[in-house]
Amino acid sequence: MVDTNPTSPGHVLGVLRAAGPLTRQELQERVGVSRATMVERLDVLRRAGLLRRVGHRESSGGRRAELLAVNDTGHTALVADLGQSHATLAVVDLRGTVFARADHELSPHDSPQETLSRLVETGKSLITDSGKAETLCAVGLSVPGQIDHDEGVTAAPWSMREWDGVRLRDPFKEAFDVPVLLENDANALAMAEYYAMGRPEATMVGVKVGTGIGAGVVIAGRPHRGETGAAGEIGHMRIEGGDRRCVCGRRGCVAAEASGRALVRMLRSKGARSVNDVVRWVEEGRAEAVDAVSAAGRLVGTVLATVVTIVNPRYVRLGGAIGVLPPFVEALRRTVEANAHTSALRKLDIAASQLGDRGVLVGMSGLVADEMLSPARVDAQGFR
Repeated sequence: MVDTNPTSPGHVLGVLRAAGPLTRQELQERVGVSRATMVERLDVLRRAGLLRRVGHRESSGGRRAELLAVNDTGHTALVADLGQSHATLAVVDLRGTVFARADHELSPHDSPQETLSRLVETGKSLITDSGKAETLCAVGLSVPGQIDHDEGVTAAPWSMREWDGVRLRDPFKEAFDVPVLLENDANALAMAEYYAMGRPEATMVGVKVGTGIGAGVVIAGRPHRGETGAAGEIGHMRIEGGDRRCVCGRRGCVAAEASGRALVRMLRSKGARSVNDVVRWVEEGRAEAVDAVSAAGRLVGTVLATVVTIVNPRYVRLGGAIGVLPPFVEALRRTVEANAHTSALRKLDIAASQLGDRGVLVGMSGLVADEMLSPARVDAQGFR
């Protein structure tokens, strides 16, 4: 049974994560234990490689007290962002520092098994080349769509039907023999914004608009997944007057009109062949692309206004190739402000993500850190 003692080594580490760096005396006072007990707890954490010295507290007289912090730089993880047409892998420490990275375009002709095998081999190369094999403690994998976290399988988005039911955890577990964490990509993006803002005590909604549309909700520092993992599936909320068939088989979904895939379809007669074309045209100021992206922002904003009214978040952050484009952001903001409940708008902060294509990787590294440095994990089995 896991030790739930609030003075256990894992809980001591939790206090240090939340409030550190701290001196031994400061940590002892916060935890509420004797000096001898604190010495024993710190010895356990030091032997597990979970503590580091980060300087000294200025003294008013006598010796300066040593400052201790969590060793979030001495352990590494392999994190991956698996999208509908791309995959990015990186070796990071538990603070999110990237030591090695690889980007792949994915072929629609490759099976899930072929793609996963390729990712595993790329991960092995990155870990070897970065010299971090001895410090690898976990793998974190972000994917579109819903996830069965107990079984480690996907309930993939409709545009990736061949991925439905694929066992994601197994090939990485077999290859690296470390815990494998899975998360929805929109949840990972929302968590990245939460970490980047210094873990505010506030509710956050992250909206990712790229090839598809998804959202993540962060409540009390954790992703809210819902009862069946479907929380945040705003791309398949129906909009009034919409009749276009969506990839999910229904008609009128916002994704059918406002996703990157939908924008490429709308602009195909002008020569657009990919989401990258749409992004480039907006950056060049081409009127047809700017107008289409603004219209998409208004549609997503209509749906998001309902989410804002129900959830009442402090922050909304927009990500994805389409989601960060200025015409999209501005149209969405105006629509939310015009349609959400007045009280829900009072403290609302809507902005584009500033993390760029690092967003999901930042989110996954933070989620790995939260899991691997959690009191329960530390007390149950320590650290590899």
